Amino acid sequence: MLDTVYRAESGRILATLIRLLGDFDLAEDAMQDAFAVAINRWSKDGVPDNPRAWLVSTARFKAIDALRRRARFDRSQETIAEQLETQSGTVASLDDESVEDDRLRLIFTCCHAALAPEARVALTLREVCGLTTEEIARAFLTAPPTLAQRIVRAKTKIREAHIPYQVPSPAELPERLDAVLHVIYLVFNEGYFASSGAALTRADLSGEAIRLGRLLQALLPEPEVSGLLALMLLQESRREARTSPTGELILLENQDRARWNREQIAEGVMLVERALMSRRFGPYTLQAAIAAVHSEAASAAATDWPQITALYSVLARAEPSPVVELNRAVAVAMCEGPEAALVLIDAIFARGELVQYPLAHSARAEMCRRLGRGAEARASYEKALSLTQQEPERRFLENRLRELG
Repeated sequence: MLDTVYRAESGRILATLIRLLGDFDLAEDAMQDAFAVAINRWSKDGVPDNPRAWLVSTARFKAIDALRRRARFDRSQETIAEQLETQSGTVASLDDESVEDDRLRLIFTCCHAALAPEARVALTLREVCGLTTEEIARAFLTAPPTLAQRIVRAKTKIREAHIPYQVPSPAELPERLDAVLHVIYLVFNEGYFASSGAALTRADLSGEAIRLGRLLQALLPEPEVSGLLALMLLQESRREARTSPTGELILLENQDRARWNREQIAEGVMLVERALMSRRFGPYTLQAAIAAVHSEAASAAATDWPQITALYSVLARAEPSPVVELNRAVAVAMCEGPEAALVLIDAIFARGELVQYPLAHSARAEMCRRLGRGAEARASYEKALSLTQQEPERRFLENRLRELG
């Protein structure tokens, strides 16, 4: 039971504790202490009627105790402890709406303009979504110690600059929006295609990103917010079809489209059409438009690949990225053949980009395989295999190597 509560509630509990305590590290330590107490207490007394409120209350008292212990060396800590004790209200009355407000406050605090862009994303992924430092580092293609330092510096900046724990005013929201959207996008990506582990997807993370996207849209219904939510829904609609019953990776072209979630597709298409009609859209809406073309095709062969290629060309101009170029190359392969795509992929590698990205080597291997260039295909599959940390992808690549003989 406690594991279930931790998975479902720890993010919300932490957000509320940061509001109550005003300190990230103190809130994190207090939450862990509260769960440690719950292990013993709940086994004897049973699970309380409101586990979330019980844990927040216990954590709050643990934080006050910790501050009083520190007061032996720093008298200011006693003052803070007294202020926490006399705070009005009771955590037992926490309702879902106030807790969701806490999470929105936390998102925008982590994405404050006073923080460096990379620190905003790293801190939000860590504190709001509970990703480990290693998971964030893989998402950024960065070393874990570097990410850890970013997070530490961001927390220090928030404390020293007295960055407020609140949702920005309407006038401030647009300038903070890009960082928040990027955070939600990275969270979704980790859930849609896990960077490591035994499973291809992490439904908890993709579901959390969609939930955060809905909350943000309710707060700020801008076209790009709708575009990102559309993109996540359209991608998530395929999740059940992306793996076999035994967890094996199934490529888009081989998926059973009857297993795609038509409700999510309908909502995603509606959102992307609305965003496109505004003519104030950006890269997330363009990616959603690409996903919509896929979702409306009866089969891989019936997909409008020229339109997808054209959309990727627009996306590459709006937001230049080697990953966008790689995806465009794959679309080009469906229109003009694998040789044209191989030229584009090799040009990316020639610039020294994506050399540590397993999907780029896997894409190159696929083009070589289709062209009958077995030795090159094998070398690229082996390179991709050496880089991936995800078991379904590893098994897929090993399968491809066996097929090559």
